[in-house]
Amino acid sequence: MPLVLEDPLNSLRISTKFSNDLLKKLFDLLEKTMRMKNIILAILLFCVASCNTKENKVEPKVTFLDNIELIEIYENDQADRQIDAIDWSIVSKNDSLREVRIYQLLDSNYVRTSKDYHNAAMIFQHGGDSTAYGMAVKLMRKSIELDTTVNKWLLAAATDRYLLSKNESQIYGTQYQRFSPDEPWVLGKMDTTKISDSERIEYGVETLAQQREKVKKMNQKKLSNLVNNRKTIDEIIELIISNINLDSEFDLSESGINAYGYHLIRNGKTKQALKIFKLNTELFPNSYNTHDSYGECLLLQGNIEEGIIAYKKSLEMNPENKIAEAIIAENK
Repeated sequence: MPLVLEDPLNSLRISTKFSNDLLKKLFDLLEKTMRMKNIILAILLFCVASCNTKENKVEPKVTFLDNIELIEIYENDQADRQIDAIDWSIVSKNDSLREVRIYQLLDSNYVRTSKDYHNAAMIFQHGGDSTAYGMAVKLMRKSIELDTTVNKWLLAAATDRYLLSKNESQIYGTQYQRFSPDEPWVLGKMDTTKISDSERIEYGVETLAQQREKVKKMNQKKLSNLVNNRKTIDEIIELIISNINLDSEFDLSESGINAYGYHLIRNGKTKQALKIFKLNTELFPNSYNTHDSYGECLLLQGNIEEGIIAYKKSLEMNPENKIAEAIIAENK
């Protein structure tokens, strides 16, 4: 049998072909594996994204309306304190009943909005002990938490009243005290180092200097006392004019004179009240409120034309006077 010599080149071709086939299969396998990995990775990413979407899903914000019953309770609380001859035994009984109802509304989760919490706080502000005043502080803090633009005065007042009820010093200066009808008003025990005047202003409280002036004004006599001394309206007007720039024993401020006018209206003396309101517009011509009150009294007497003129002047001075705006619109 003849000896057959193997062709090295042919062997190399076979070997190379086999290697190429093997490499191709390996690359195909690798490609499939990579595609599978990509698919798996995509699935994993989709699952993670779905989970995050569920976790980060923003629940729709629920907006509650102000509690109508709480508004009525608040208005009744204020009305009890805006009459000339207050019977505090009746007011105290009403205050207690209002507190009970507020607790019921709180337990039933019917106190929800910033205004709700403010109205509820005012009821406890008129409570009779530190527990009630503490509740007023708590409720007002919640009111401000829900609406940072709300007037913060009630929180300052509740804090001061709470501190005084525990025989501690108030810090804002909202509480004035008189221990008997014959004694003068004084500012309740005060620690002036805890709060700055800028903080007082932020909370709608008078500065220390303004508080001293307020005490002075509170101890001035009301003009209505002159009626009890049998002074005629013309004599009272003369007294006001001659003492307006002096350190009078009577409250001759714009608000003091205006309050006397409304006192006369409540007692059915609208003609005399009109003289007082007119005088107030002359003494304080740049005050929108004096013209507003003068217009109101004119309308009460049926003098529509002059009343509207007064209201228009008030509105011109204060474009935000919605009451004047509405009355002018009604009488066009």
